[in-house]
Amino acid sequence: MQIPFSDSAIITDLEMFFRITFACVLGCVIGWERERHRNIVSAGIRTYGAICMGACAFGIIGLYIAQDDPSRVAAQVVTGIGFLGGGIIFRQGDYVTGLTTAATLWATAAVGLCVSVGMYLTAVLTSILIFLLLYLPRIRWWKKISSKIKEEKA
Repeated sequence: MQIPFSDSAIITDLEMFFRITFACVLGCVIGWERERHRNIVSAGIRTYGAICMGACAFGIIGLYIAQDDPSRVAAQVVTGIGFLGGGIIFRQGDYVTGLTTAATLWATAAVGLCVSVGMYLTAVLTSILIFLLLYLPRIRWWKKISSKIKEEKA
């Protein structure tokens, strides 16, 4: 017995695949920035790409299986990524690490959810903002005005 395929179903599947792929690319770009300036990377291209792609896939699934309230699936993505980010944050005395990684992973999941509902421009602009936030400490003028850098030199 053959399963009937309609042209509209194939177009819908291709659009979903495009969204997931696009989200993965945006996540990988963010992860690339994270990875290229650090010797030891806890989260890089693969992690950011997977989180963005996964958030997008769950967002699409939410649109189709929870049509009366797709926000329930999106809320669970936010909670799940928050839980994952909580596991990345470490504290040793007064020194805390992992906050930037956790925050940018959480924001990257939002990029994936934006793509899942077709908000492409918002996703791209948000990705650019995340990328710039990660790049900011490497800008010469930022190093001059950053109190964190001044405190470390003192």
